[in-house]
Amino acid sequence: MARKPLMIGNWKMNKTPAESVVLSQGISNRYNRKWDKVGVVLCPPSIDLRPVVTVLDYDKSLIEVGAQNVHWEPSGAFTGEISIPMLKDVGATWCIVGHSERREMFAETDETVNLKVRALVDARLHPIVCVGESLAVRDAGTTIGFVTDQVRAAFAGLEPAEAALAVVAYEPIWAIGTGRTATPEQAQEVCAAIRATLADMFGTETAQSMRILYGGSMKPANVDMFMPCEDIDGGLIGGAALKVEDFTALVEAAGK
Repeated sequence: MARKPLMIGNWKMNKTPAESVVLSQGISNRYNRKWDKVGVVLCPPSIDLRPVVTVLDYDKSLIEVGAQNVHWEPSGAFTGEISIPMLKDVGATWCIVGHSERREMFAETDETVNLKVRALVDARLHPIVCVGESLAVRDAGTTIGFVTDQVRAAFAGLEPAEAALAVVAYEPIWAIGTGRTATPEQAQEVCAAIRATLADMFGTETAQSMRILYGGSMKPANVDMFMPCEDIDGGLIGGAALKVEDFTALVEAAGK
């Protein structure tokens, strides 16, 4: 089954609102007909969501916007959190959940990831479900079991049509922001296991329609190594998403 490639830029805690306008405008200006074959999502900090959406709306761009985090409750006494109604009102259609930095630094668990996924699909928004192993897990030889357990936990209780709204981003933690990358063979092995797990949970047809991204330091210099892999459908891009030239080069590569 042909799946449309997807490139998602995770800006993390970078760019002021004014800087986000410049970056999103720079990316939007590079949009061309070749990009029609690739899905593109920008995930700026929450304070930048409105400016980025405004830029893309003004340009009538097909680029979509996502958040980096969300709370599963629609409102309440959750200081510092952002709700799904807030994201929908500002124009976001995607949201990252379970990123390794959220798990490690902010106590995100498999259970809270599942609550967020459930709330997002109920609102018809697209979860970007992050899974991945530490170097210790990799060295212990238990990567496949660890990652597929994360997948099962994140998607627990969902129906196939709900799961199909999501994408999965495999991000080996030891390859995020370190300059190290998994080999294409390592990445493909895990992404294939993720797809097999989705097939076991939701059926082959749903699993084959869902996109699985690689999220470990993908950049223009190595993108052509990963995109030909059978079960890699794009990237969740960190550092390279902060540079117009680099990010647009990745989109171009995905559309070949």
